[in-house]
Amino acid sequence: MKINPEFDDIRPYNDDEVETVIQRLFENPRLREYTNNFFPEIEWESFKSQISHIRNVNDLQFNIIKSLVITLVEKNSTSVTGAGFENISKNSPYLYISNHRDIILDASILSILLLNNGFSTPEIAIGDNLMLSPWIEDIVRLNKSFIVKRSVSGRQMLEVSGQLSRYIHLVIKNKKESIWIAQREGRAKDSNDRTQDSLLKMLAMGGDKDFLESISELNITPVSLSYEYDPCDFLKAKEFQQKRDNPDFKKSRHDDLINMQTGLFGFKGNICFRIGKPINSQLERLDKNLNRNKLAPQISQLIDNEIFLNYQFYPVNYIAYDRLWGKGFFKGKYTSGDEEIFDTYLQKQLEKIDLPEKDIPFLTEKILEMYANPVKNQLSVK
Repeated sequence: MKINPEFDDIRPYNDDEVETVIQRLFENPRLREYTNNFFPEIEWESFKSQISHIRNVNDLQFNIIKSLVITLVEKNSTSVTGAGFENISKNSPYLYISNHRDIILDASILSILLLNNGFSTPEIAIGDNLMLSPWIEDIVRLNKSFIVKRSVSGRQMLEVSGQLSRYIHLVIKNKKESIWIAQREGRAKDSNDRTQDSLLKMLAMGGDKDFLESISELNITPVSLSYEYDPCDFLKAKEFQQKRDNPDFKKSRHDDLINMQTGLFGFKGNICFRIGKPINSQLERLDKNLNRNKLAPQISQLIDNEIFLNYQFYPVNYIAYDRLWGKGFFKGKYTSGDEEIFDTYLQKQLEKIDLPEKDIPFLTEKILEMYANPVKNQLSVK
């Protein structure tokens, strides 16, 4: 399908652009450097030859991206499971909205699980703050990703939001392809997953109907991501203390790169992705006469409730909840051995935090919250 040039600066690359972009990537020595560092088992010349024969996006995803992600996940996790595929149809496009844990792997793992169950991969929304160099942008746009412009002034935000929303509507309604997008800008560092009302307001901008109908056209389907361990938990806790001690603290581009690398290559234990039920049947029960400022929070809550109900929990989640708030409420969900394993893990993560004045009680509490908040949220719905 021919895409309006209006979207050329954000859309994924087309099949007829793949060969040129791959050639450009191979001319950049950083690609080989990163490949050698992160995938030392790959023989460069063989890898280069394999990619040089790729001529379209589907071949790239099936023959290259899929195997790389599977290699990463097998190295750094115990198991990966997917559920909820009975809630979706292979004949319909969806806007998958999920909680957000890992910068790269969330959408990548979901794509592979969809492929393995006979569904097509979605286009992926990714923020321009992660486009740390042009060659990284080339790679993600080859992999069916489109760019969310965040590094713009307040004056430009309305314009770029409108462009993004029109593109999302075009993909769902005209291209008949699914999309993945996180429920909020950036990750919820304390795992208190909440859909931003501003996301829904942006999504409605590109429709040509009223707010509720424009949202309904996108066929929103919540997805719950559950990682047993978050390899970035110590980095998130560190950032909490940095912001507490200096309210003006902001992460650098180097910090973003460290987070990406740690998330990709850190141990995650068991992983579960569960697709919830599309929310359109629930949207029909909302009052169409309400304005968007009143409708958006109601729709956000519908999405959040579906995500909360579909979490997969592990002993670490119940232990963290009990230590913060439960007073043994979930004691039957874990053993003393599970507690020993968690205590060893927690100590190792705290030791990784390189701050001159580490507030251990504060940092410990923040890491516990990351594992306990999903349990707290599910209880609030049940």
